[in-house]
Amino acid sequence: MHLRFSQDIKSLLQRLAEQPLTLGDILAETSERGFCLVITLLILPFLFPMPPGLTGPFGGACLLLSAQMVLGRRSPWLPKRIANYKFPRPFAQLLLQNLGHLTKVLQKIARPRLAKIAHHPLIWRINGLCISLLTVLLILPIPFTNPIPTVGILLLTVATIESDGLLICISYGITVLITLCFGFIGYAVWLAPSLLPSIFK
Repeated sequence: MHLRFSQDIKSLLQRLAEQPLTLGDILAETSERGFCLVITLLILPFLFPMPPGLTGPFGGACLLLSAQMVLGRRSPWLPKRIANYKFPRPFAQLLLQNLGHLTKVLQKIARPRLAKIAHHPLIWRINGLCISLLTVLLILPIPFTNPIPTVGILLLTVATIESDGLLICISYGITVLITLCFGFIGYAVWLAPSLLPSIFK
């Protein structure tokens, strides 16, 4: 696995075999890449059926990290209570194993490209803004929509870690499409009360 993303996952899997892993541990080990790696770990479960009650805490942590990216921070910070959160060992192993499988797909589309775009300081902030927007959409209580913004966030985090300027630009387009999709859903929900009586006439 040639992706830096994959190398980080391998390191975390080795750590998991020795002791429980906290969000703070991951951030300390991965430095600047910790922003995107932790965000990925937190949102990956939303690709699959999730137990109730995790959307708020996981989404809140993602929002906090992405907001720091918008502000231009390069060293991630989390409140001690969140940083000391330990992934349940089986849950963490499942997450990391799924990430490992995911990289087999991602390494076919992600590679260092358009370095001037990928490394521009403004791009870091825009990536954070897009991730924040998609996280807000993820947190919204709309049934069966979690995987949609999750895919957008995953593409942005991987593109950022791999310095893939082309994939970053593609992710911006996908972010716009996802936002429009949720706007359409919201508009449909808003219209529903007035449409229902005419439907059932």
